[in-house]
Amino acid sequence: MESLKLHAKDTGSADVQIALLTQRILSLTEHLKVNAKDHSSRRGLLKLVATRRSLLDYLKRTAKARYSAVIEKLDLRK
Repeated sequence: MESLKLHAKDTGSADVQIALLTQRILSLTEHLKVNAKDHSSRRGLLKLVATRRSLLDYLKRTAKARYSAVIEKLDLRK
């Protein structure tokens, strides 16, 4: 997350939000591997993935260089 910040106090840019969502998605994925029947967490995970996808689409539309950097640093699929 630190490497994606645009300035020292950056907490709201799309880059940082995507990094935070990715961290939460990975955490929930591990939780669901252990607790397969936790459907409410699965629903929350799907919501987080959709939010991250829309933020990535926004970045791709507005700032291609930042989009490429986020994809590379977080090791996400395009």
